[in-house]
Amino acid sequence: MELWTTEPGKEGPLLYLLYSTLGRGVYLSLQLFRPLLERIGGRYAYGLAERLGRYACCPSDGSTHRQIIWIHASSVGEVQAALLLADALQRTENEPQLVCTSATEQGNKLAKSRMPARVPCLMAPLDVPQAVQRALRALRPDLYICLETELWPALLTALRQAKVPMLLLNGRMSQRSLRRYLWIRSSMTSLVSGFAAVAVISEADGRRYTALGLPESRLRVCGNMKYDMQAENPQQVRLHSRRLLGVTGEKVFLCGSTHQGEEELLLPVFLQLGQRCDTVWVLAPRHLERLPALEAFLHRSGMPFAYFSRLANGKQRPSVVVIDTMGDLADLYAGGDYIFCGGSLVDRGGHNVMEAARWGRPVYFGPYMKDFRDAAELLIAAGGGFQVSDADHLADLLLAHLDAPDHYAATCARAADIAGRQRGAVRKQVALVHEVLEASTDKS
Repeated sequence: MELWTTEPGKEGPLLYLLYSTLGRGVYLSLQLFRPLLERIGGRYAYGLAERLGRYACCPSDGSTHRQIIWIHASSVGEVQAALLLADALQRTENEPQLVCTSATEQGNKLAKSRMPARVPCLMAPLDVPQAVQRALRALRPDLYICLETELWPALLTALRQAKVPMLLLNGRMSQRSLRRYLWIRSSMTSLVSGFAAVAVISEADGRRYTALGLPESRLRVCGNMKYDMQAENPQQVRLHSRRLLGVTGEKVFLCGSTHQGEEELLLPVFLQLGQRCDTVWVLAPRHLERLPALEAFLHRSGMPFAYFSRLANGKQRPSVVVIDTMGDLADLYAGGDYIFCGGSLVDRGGHNVMEAARWGRPVYFGPYMKDFRDAAELLIAAGGGFQVSDADHLADLLLAHLDAPDHYAATCARAADIAGRQRGAVRKQVALVHEVLEASTDKS
């Protein structure tokens, strides 16, 4: 039997066997070199014991009689949705015991800092059979929930064999991901059909999951949980965010989730704004690993800057602030005046524009928004978001809005209105969680 063929969706049955065999070898190697890796340190050593499925503290030790829900939130973006989900689940009548796992150091640290103390926040097991089996024995979940698109073969296979019901919430899938998955369609069909239900953000996401073989009866279109992030007292949050940034009357050009190559394009935009009014440029790189490269760029450009974590009250702040912390951007958006959503002037698929729009600020973004096309189109249609072709177009648009404050105020109101109308996804997906839990209880 062939492992691969030249036709999409025609891979042979040996594919998973090869995947799991390689995984077993990786596990044994990591076990052997674990002491050395932990001594060296670095990103690959962070939480390594937990990544191998060794959990020192877990909820299945008899300390709780509540149902155990394992929520997997891979990185920072998914953790933000997990926080909303956890808060809603813990306000239900039969409050479950939650466990949250992440696959990245930044996601894990954010979860630990924001989740309630009674929720263990762990590193997810590597997707290898030994680590997955150890994790299952330790956690013994009554329900597994993964957020967005976390389709790990070894983990999902083990959960299915253990008869643990699985849910995929806040699901999204880009057209690019679908094309890749279609080359191994039969394997992907096996994985997605293991979910009791899949709640997707949009109709387009739903069509992509059904194209992989998910039965339509298990599909729900529920919207994006991240749009439910509350913007209570937005003016108060705005004033607080501006105080944190050391801003008083200046305009704030806030560029969130920027990728390599975008800062070079955005610098001339900031300089043009600065020629017209006192402006602070706030840069929030998508990946903190890029901070040294970003620092070098700013030095080459002759741009004095301060890291957000080192801003001190009473000291003069330079005109550029670099966000070097995780989890703060969502609220700092409230302090911005002109907000640019990164990953869109370079071809990285864009990022969540509603995260900024909920504070009543229009959002500007480039031509590459394929991963968040639905949200972008909603904002554009409502007049609360603006897509530009390049950095020159962005500068022209910002200067035009600077010269027309009444028009700018109207766009702020439209952004807040359309963002507010997207809420309700958390309620729908929590209802789905209870539905699946009840169904699994009836079967047992």
